[in-house]
This record gives sequence, structure tokens and C-alpha cells, in this order.
Amino acid sequence: MVKASFRLRRQLLLQVAAASLGLSIACGSSSPSSPSTETTVTITSSGVSPVEVHVRVGARVTFFNSDARPHAMSSDPILVHTDCPPINDVGFLNPGQQGSTGVLNVKRTCGFHDHTNENDPIFKGRIVIE
Repeated sequence: MVKASFRLRRQLLLQVAAASLGLSIACGSSSPSSPSTETTVTITSSGVSPVEVHVRVGARVTFFNSDARPHAMSSDPILVHTDCPPINDVGFLNPGQQGSTGVLNVKRTCGFHDHTNENDPIFKGRIVIE
């Protein structure tokens, strides 16, 4: 009983944190930000946010599932996932879970999508490695 209560409180805390992050992102500038070494993409029922992130070479991107259903983040292209293999490290995320890409070591733009919603544009985005 105590363990279940702790897990519920922890999951609620993570969801509140994700919602706060989403609000701060929504209130920010619409132009791309300068490259970062720590970046989070939040997944909700409305899609991924932000849709495009800019990171420095050597960075990782964390994906946080704030939705009520699972998601599986993968590199483009759909079906083969070979464009940017470090994105495939994120994998399957249950509600409240987060996962990070591998180290993004090559300057390029990488597309990603939710493997469980491959054709839904709201679950697609880009990581620009600078």
C-alpha cells in the first residue's frame, strides 16, 4: 500500500513537472533557440513539444511521456529508423516515463516520430545538431 501510494505521488509529481515545462515552452519565443546540451521534448495527447530542438554536438535529448498512453520514439525514416540511430535509444515510454537519446555526435538534422503513431504528424519532430 505504501509503495503504491509513493508511486502515485511520484507519477503525479512528474506529470505536474511536465505540464509546467510545457507551459514555459508555450510562453517562450517561437523562433528556434540556441543550441543546448540538455533538451527535453514532452509528449502529450496533443503531440510533441517542441517540434524542433537545437542541440550541440555531443548532446542528448530527453523525451518525457506526459500522455495517458504509451509512445515509442524512433528515428526517421518510418519502418527502418536509420537516419539518426541514437534517437532509437529512447524507445518505448509508458505514461510518466522518460528516456534519452544516445549521444548525438554528427552535425545534421534528424527526424523522429512515434513508432506507435507513425502517420500522425503531431507525433513527429526534428533534432538539429549544431
